[in-house]
Amino acid sequence: MSTYYSAEQNVQILIALMKAHGVKKVVASPGSTNTCLVASLQNDPDYEMYSSVDERSAAYIACGLAAETGEPVALSCTQATASRNYLPALTEAYYRKLPILAITSTRAEEEVGHKLQQVIDRSVLPNDTVRLSVSLPSIHTEKEKWACEVNANRALLALRHHGGGPVHINLGTEYTRDFSVRELPSVRVIRRVTSDGDFPKLMPGRVGIFVASHLPWTEKLTALVDSFCEKFNAVVLCDQTSNYRGKYGIMEHITATQQEYTIPCNKITTLIHIGDMSGVYFSFQSEQVWRVSPCGEITDPFEKLSHVFEMQEENFFEHYVKEENVSEKPTTTFYHEWLTEYVQLIEVAQQKHDEMPFSNVWIAQETIGLLPKNAVLHLGIYNSLRSWNFFEAPKEVLAYANVGGFGIDGNVSSLIGASLAYPDKLYFGVVGDLAFFYDMNSLGNRHVGNNIRLMIINNDGGAEFRITDGFAYQAGIGDDTSKYISAGGHYGKQSRQLVRHYAEDLGFTYLSASNKDEYIKCVEQFVSPQKSETPILFEIFTDANDEREALNIMYHLKKNPLSTAKNLAKSVLGEKGVQVVKKIIRK
Repeated sequence: MSTYYSAEQNVQILIALMKAHGVKKVVASPGSTNTCLVASLQNDPDYEMYSSVDERSAAYIACGLAAETGEPVALSCTQATASRNYLPALTEAYYRKLPILAITSTRAEEEVGHKLQQVIDRSVLPNDTVRLSVSLPSIHTEKEKWACEVNANRALLALRHHGGGPVHINLGTEYTRDFSVRELPSVRVIRRVTSDGDFPKLMPGRVGIFVASHLPWTEKLTALVDSFCEKFNAVVLCDQTSNYRGKYGIMEHITATQQEYTIPCNKITTLIHIGDMSGVYFSFQSEQVWRVSPCGEITDPFEKLSHVFEMQEENFFEHYVKEENVSEKPTTTFYHEWLTEYVQLIEVAQQKHDEMPFSNVWIAQETIGLLPKNAVLHLGIYNSLRSWNFFEAPKEVLAYANVGGFGIDGNVSSLIGASLAYPDKLYFGVVGDLAFFYDMNSLGNRHVGNNIRLMIINNDGGAEFRITDGFAYQAGIGDDTSKYISAGGHYGKQSRQLVRHYAEDLGFTYLSASNKDEYIKCVEQFVSPQKSETPILFEIFTDANDEREALNIMYHLKKNPLSTAKNLAKSVLGEKGVQVVKKIIRK
């Protein structure tokens, strides 16, 4: 019987990517668990195969071959203690920076620790044996296929990264007997580009720059990005924490959260990803993603990564701005498509401002334009960040959030820490009640200055768990979330005195509001550009149902024609009637 490639998808992906990354030499040791890989490799004429019974010897053979040729060499062994024999040679390779790819085959990792024959734990390796270790388990879903491709690329790129060195892949197998696959699948190859390397060609058209949380921009970087946008017809998609203040930015969050409307310009040919973590949703669809980061790490939140540019952002944009071979004339039509959509949504939001219930969203819309020049805004995780991301802050205002770990702890402390850097600058914070009470001890710090303005949205236990797109709400748990999921009823049950006494005893000026009129009376003092004699704490009491309704309004500012027709049909026919009509149409 003729044999070709194994039917195991992780094996196919690994072989295809080894080929793409130039790993063609393989030293294999006998075994059953690595049969799917080795049988597939030996049936591919592109691979140069060698056999060694002793794994310790095999690994040293690979060292000698790699050192002599300057090329990466792969190893393959079975499970049990076979892989342990690689360690001496991998240590040698580590200190000599030899590109050795140690592929250790294994059964399912969940079998580790259950006293099953030959199943050992390879999750931790000595520090000086490999530069990177990844797992490529068997594949059953599209998500697992994506993870396999990314991790295989990550491992293969690490062989030569920063001088190179040994890398480990733990390759899962289900012992398939099917070797009938005649062609390898099409795989996504990720390339790493350095400043002195070959830059890929970027054609103008529908180019997006997605900026996650970002430290303050230099004037040079802003100017380069603006020039890049003009040359390649690009748009900058950002949120409050992106801190881009150039000419071509769009607050993408309001377009991304529309539940019955998809903007026509959301299809992007090349998306350039800069910055760190982001707290916004994505609505765009990109054909490929270029990640620009000095660390050169493989991060793929959009699942379309094709290139990682290991360099400073200024170097990346400077290269493409200076590039001469651009087929089209400079234009900004793509930006203006996004701008038109954004403006239309903002106009609808403004029209609905009066009907918007008293909530974090209403407060954000009412307040964000009043923030004084050169102020700094710190936003609490989730509902505050979400609500304030709908609207654009003044260009002179910088914004931050603890999106790195994305936890509610430390939001107030981060605000205080930032305020210590520049005592003459105003620092505003917006947090929910859970985030505040989690971190309230920080207000007692003796270094707290009078340049702090802290707003607490007190909705009794975290609106995040009770909003429409929250997991608990969608699961139908409803009001029962307040028992143990949303932490309702803690911290005084929206007591009007608890925070007031705490704040005033610590020397804060305390303001409070429970409705729109009360808020409007207090907000002028809160946002005053003049520094007050004391720090200010503004506690605002809202209802979780109002928070949910406000978000629903923002999520349905605009509708697709098809969505409108569908809703009309539902109102006339009812849900059952709509299903009957669908069946008739299908027939």
